[in-house]
Amino acid sequence: MKKTLYPDFGVLLVDDESSWLRTISMTLAIEAGVTNVYRCSDSREVRSILSQNDIGLVLLDLNMPHISGMDLLAMVVEEFPQVSVIVVSGMNQVDTAVKSMKKGALDFFVKTDDVDRLIKGVQRALRSTELERENRQMRSRFFTGALENPELFEELVTRSSTMFSVFQYIEAIAVSSRPVLITGESGVGKELVARAIHKASRRSGPLVSVNVAGLDDNIFSSTLFGHKRGAYTGAEESRGGMVEQAAYGTLFLDEIGDLSIASQVKLLRLLQEGEYFPLGSDVVKRMNARVIVATHQDLAASQAEGRLRKDLYYRLCGHHVHIPPLRERKEDIALLLDLFLAQAAKEFGKKMPSYPKELIPLLENYSFPGNIREFKGMVFDAMTLHKSRMLSMDAFKRVIDGHAPVHDRATLQTNSVFNDEIQLPSLKEVASLLVVEAMKRSRGNQSLAARLLGISQPALSKRLKKLSEE
Repeated sequence: MKKTLYPDFGVLLVDDESSWLRTISMTLAIEAGVTNVYRCSDSREVRSILSQNDIGLVLLDLNMPHISGMDLLAMVVEEFPQVSVIVVSGMNQVDTAVKSMKKGALDFFVKTDDVDRLIKGVQRALRSTELERENRQMRSRFFTGALENPELFEELVTRSSTMFSVFQYIEAIAVSSRPVLITGESGVGKELVARAIHKASRRSGPLVSVNVAGLDDNIFSSTLFGHKRGAYTGAEESRGGMVEQAAYGTLFLDEIGDLSIASQVKLLRLLQEGEYFPLGSDVVKRMNARVIVATHQDLAASQAEGRLRKDLYYRLCGHHVHIPPLRERKEDIALLLDLFLAQAAKEFGKKMPSYPKELIPLLENYSFPGNIREFKGMVFDAMTLHKSRMLSMDAFKRVIDGHAPVHDRATLQTNSVFNDEIQLPSLKEVASLLVVEAMKRSRGNQSLAARLLGISQPALSKRLKKLSEE
């Protein structure tokens, strides 16, 4: 399997000491997972390397023959402004550091410094460069208004402009290595979105999905990180975890809002340091996968209530994809109805039925608490009972009537339909407005409008007649 290089842009190491280049290359690979590395021991070749390759970060020595590091720094800043430069010098002089920073260096390190400081500095620079690139890509995509690879989203059937904006955002963050948080109510299709993000990333490894709801800390650790033989009772042999299985691909953690605090600490370390320990092992391993998490919960509320660590919350929010509920995507209902009818007809060996024109407005006025998953279930249930050419609406009405909203006084007061700045309408005016709105929502269908108002159709007909006479 071809390994995916990290980061998606190149890191150029420039130093006339070949031994140092080899050492720092190995250190970056082992300690930071940086494998997309170019090495240059001749300062005269730097310009051509930058011109011919997608370089995002340069680690630059100052004391070199032919062209000095300071001159190279000035050249990179002027000719390649999108490239960040970290100076790594053998000279521990304050004035040299200050001069480098003034000329445009992002950071300055001395070769004799603690290697951990240099690694952390490189990681900061990589995150900063990734963020800048993502912002440029998002601006470019939103300006063009088009998807580069619409086939990536073929499983997500929609004509919603909100969903197309989500697709544009996914394409913009596809190559990022940072975590992605997917939120949305149950049944909106969060796993399909995770699959689309994985496909858009073009990673060579697999998409590995884990539902972490209900996992205690030991099972969570064993599932994700694996275990050594004898790590716990019953662990008769060593086993790799899901993180290892997702190497060079994507690890998708569903229902992340249900994690215990102890498991949150381990997940935070995995995201922050890219490191983990298999159960029963004291040997650290590095993660080579992108992490996507999903939840139907309000993580901001969980964090405020102390059920979610604040540092984990902010780490998860690096990229946030929110999927709107079906009730906010009414334009998708007819599209999804045709899709599910075709799927159900094929599964049950029946002909694709036609359906009454009243069915679409009936569905558009339903809140769909279970979203697309519930809608699909409704259609398949209706198809199991279907026998004639025309699809019956009875199965749909039965579900909708079972979820009829109860508007108690407190709810109506909290979500008032009245404007304090406008004179209160009379009861007669309110009744007329309700009738007009119900007819609008039902697309002129009196039977459906009467259902929405909770009155009989003859009673509605009388009110409509009175309205026409006024």
